[in-house]
Amino acid sequence: MRAVWWLPLAASVVFVAAVAALAQYWFNKEAQERRQTLIADALNVSAQLRAQLDMERSRTRTLAEQLRKTPHTEQALSENPEVIAGLRRLWLSVTWLDANHRVIAEAPSPQGRRTESHTGERFPGLSAHLSASYPTAAIAADHLGTVAPPAPEGTVVVRYALPVLLKNAAPWWLTRKYEVQLLDSAEQLIASVDDVAVPVVAGDHETYRLPIDEEIPGALLELSARERAPRLWTPVPLVLMAGFLAFMSMATWLLRRQVQQATRAESAWRNEATWRSAMQDSALVGLRARDAEGTLLYVNRTFCELVGYPPEQLLGRKPPMPYWPPEALEEVMTRSRRNLQGHAPREGFEAVWRRADGQPITVMVYESPLIDASGRQIGWMGSIIDITAKKLLEERERRQLEALARQARLSSFGEIASALAHQLNQPLAAIASYNAGVLQRLRQQGSTDALTLQALERQAEQTREAGRIVQRMREFLTRRQPQRERLDLAAVIGRVHALLRHELLRQHIDVSWRADTPLPPVLADEVLIEQLLINLLRNAADALEGCTMRRIEIRAVCTDYRFAQVHVEDSGPGLQGRSFEELSTPFHTTKPDGLGLGLAICRSVVEAHGGAFDCGVSRWGGARMSFTLPLFTAESGYGRTATTDATAS
Repeated sequence: MRAVWWLPLAASVVFVAAVAALAQYWFNKEAQERRQTLIADALNVSAQLRAQLDMERSRTRTLAEQLRKTPHTEQALSENPEVIAGLRRLWLSVTWLDANHRVIAEAPSPQGRRTESHTGERFPGLSAHLSASYPTAAIAADHLGTVAPPAPEGTVVVRYALPVLLKNAAPWWLTRKYEVQLLDSAEQLIASVDDVAVPVVAGDHETYRLPIDEEIPGALLELSARERAPRLWTPVPLVLMAGFLAFMSMATWLLRRQVQQATRAESAWRNEATWRSAMQDSALVGLRARDAEGTLLYVNRTFCELVGYPPEQLLGRKPPMPYWPPEALEEVMTRSRRNLQGHAPREGFEAVWRRADGQPITVMVYESPLIDASGRQIGWMGSIIDITAKKLLEERERRQLEALARQARLSSFGEIASALAHQLNQPLAAIASYNAGVLQRLRQQGSTDALTLQALERQAEQTREAGRIVQRMREFLTRRQPQRERLDLAAVIGRVHALLRHELLRQHIDVSWRADTPLPPVLADEVLIEQLLINLLRNAADALEGCTMRRIEIRAVCTDYRFAQVHVEDSGPGLQGRSFEELSTPFHTTKPDGLGLGLAICRSVVEAHGGAFDCGVSRWGGARMSFTLPLFTAESGYGRTATTDATAS
């Protein structure tokens, strides 16, 4: 690589050779095009000459036919319209001969020709003639040539000016470009389009000759370019190319000296850069350098490992950077612009980035001015420390504290609920006693009011039901196992549906339930499952507040031979991006007056029965709450009885 200094000189030689070859190619191409144009123009003039001569022959034959019918006098010849037009146009003279080739008449007359100035001054160059006989078919012949038909009655001989014929055949624009001439077989000039005859041109003018023996025997049509043919190799381009090569040789010598100096400087710089790079890559802190516009100028190995991108994907990149999180791109862009303006906090700031594999990381960024060798600030140098593990540890400690506080609140709530259940037993027992006494007294008095008696009986049933609920909730909160037994799930759903149907209809909510498959009995606590369904239905009803479509459906299905699944679906606003883990967290609520324990208790009840709780989107776009319960089998029933008996003993 150190010997590349000679490449400019070699490239210059190749360039000069290529330019010379290209110039020669263009010169040959242009010469060929000029030659083709010259040939085409010559053929065009030849065709025009042929057309002019054909027309003159036709007019000569016409004149012969006209003279056959006129008196053989000189006046008849001179007053003939064809003769007058021909003399004005091209003809020099017209001679009328009889059958013995004696002159009958001439136009113009010999006296007129003698009084006129020299004809050669008017039409410089030689002349030619055409002849036509009558009454036989007229044929044309020039002055060298054709034999007239035998025994003609008369012949007309027309002498015409070759220069005029040549001028009429060659357009004006062509005569400005070429010298058009007629030559004989000895290359002597016969006629020219110029008023003054010019000699044959020299060899540096392009010339093309075309024989026209059919028209004028022994004559050659010559077209010569008025301008000299261009020459390729003139002194000026040769001097320029030689001077260019000389200057390139000098520049190559100077470049060789410069390359040697740069090689020595590069060797010293490479050693220093190697040491500096080794120190920067060995640092445990990520380093990045940015210019005033935020373009990445440098990153060390630790920084690349931190963000998961190789250096070639980072260097030269302008904001936004690939490791910035897309969801907070605008916020990060604003902070980056503020930092580039010099408003970065000296104590550093936290930032959340995203690695190439999508994993979020938390970093601590410290910005400092980047100063060049002249003492001028050219950008900013950033030091980045990965504090993801530290933040995870702090988050774990915070969650542990929150879990401890939540557990303490749940424990307190359990104690309060246990005390409340204990205190409610006595009022419920008193209500049951008073209700039984009133019912017995009415029966003793022979009351026949069926509605009153039925209402009192229903009140007694609800009181006993309330007692069972309080007892089961107390047992559940005191960590006792639910009283699982063989339970008809369809009957429980039907009772809950009948219990809440009228209340939901008053709220204009259409509630229904259906079983997609026959439901076998399940192993569950009847009271807890009823409370679970009631809680889910009331949550769904609360979610429908303000909705146009107000519909709730309970759907049960037997998933396999082990579990039955129950879905409670509504047409409300849905989960709105919240997960079930978030919704079932204790004391998490979306209601202004809620405690945040409904779904948490429901999840605990289902998991205590060995089932699973889940949520999703309903077919109407609302929320779907689902739970599973284990099916009742002979083995499960035996196990439950044995456990109960063991506990009782």
